[in-house]
Amino acid sequence: MKVIDDSRVLRRAGGDAESVLGPESLTWTRFGDWRTSLLIGWAGTLQVMHPVISAALVEHSYFLDTPMKRLLRSAVPITRAVYEGPAVGRWIRDEHANIRGRYSAHGDATADGTEYHALNPEPFFWAHATFFMMQVAAAGVFAEPLTADQKEQLYQESKTWYAQYGMSTRIAPETFDDFMRYWDRTIETVLTRTELVDRAAGFYAGEPGPKPVGAVPGWLWRLIAPPVTRLQVWVCRALLPEPAREALGWTWTAADQRRFDRFARVVRLVFAVLPPGLRLSWIARRGYRRARCADGGHGAMGGGR
Repeated sequence: MKVIDDSRVLRRAGGDAESVLGPESLTWTRFGDWRTSLLIGWAGTLQVMHPVISAALVEHSYFLDTPMKRLLRSAVPITRAVYEGPAVGRWIRDEHANIRGRYSAHGDATADGTEYHALNPEPFFWAHATFFMMQVAAAGVFAEPLTADQKEQLYQESKTWYAQYGMSTRIAPETFDDFMRYWDRTIETVLTRTELVDRAAGFYAGEPGPKPVGAVPGWLWRLIAPPVTRLQVWVCRALLPEPAREALGWTWTAADQRRFDRFARVVRLVFAVLPPGLRLSWIARRGYRRARCADGGHGAMGGGR
């Protein structure tokens, strides 16, 4: 999908005074948690394995020029949609309105392929599904486990979240179990090693790409971008569903798993002693502050459920 990172336009879009999702939701607690952000590369990979999304990014995005910037900055408006409501969600939808073209089964843009539009329900919902599943995949690994009831609650809230884009929820499966059947089926029958995955070989080797214009200073980019990229790719390899991992030709050994388990345990231990507010991204903290102000200063900061 198109990268949505023009902060000036996004600020003009603003946010609703009252979000459809609020501080009482489990989504507010989970999605804005820094541990969930460890799966940004995971969600991005599952998106670019979709042939339509791959073709749209090849033709309409700068992903291949600065992949790390695209992943990190695309997360900002999605998170704002969760914590600020339908105005931001509709802005995201409208930014996709003119993205169309033709694609092949390998996910490349081609003049004689099948027509696509970025707002077609199937690819648009799949992108949303990967963001929703970041919370589920992080649970029990980096964050606290989810009960069956909590998974159902998160999923039902995800349909409210999806509606904030101004998209019909008819495509959304009814229950979490129904969704998981859709999830597994899509991974096994739709996702593939697309052109974009092949052309992003440098990123998946841990190379963040050149410093984006107007971003952080060059010395800081050179310092933080390589380890952040390697971490995102490593977590992606660790948690990617096995059929997707096999489609990409990636291996994951028992030794890899032991190292990852040790890392995940350290993350859990660190976050167990952090105050709830420090577990959350700045967008999530701002959402809670606004909600407390609207409620006369009452209500606790989320983080930890």
